[in-house]
Amino acid sequence: MAVPQRRTSKTVKRKRRTHQKLVAPTLVTCANCGEKIKSHIVCPSCGYYDGKKVI
Repeated sequence: MAVPQRRTSKTVKRKRRTHQKLVAPTLVTCANCGEKIKSHIVCPSCGYYDGKKVI
């Protein structure tokens, strides 16, 4: 059974965990209705994408 030879220091542990975090989604304003939406998707409120009616 493998047992660690030395205790993992706080710094080493924290460096390893730097990528484990939540990231807020980037929101943009719809050019047609002004609603906040995710970029590169059709606006769910008005149905426009890139200035054209899609839905």
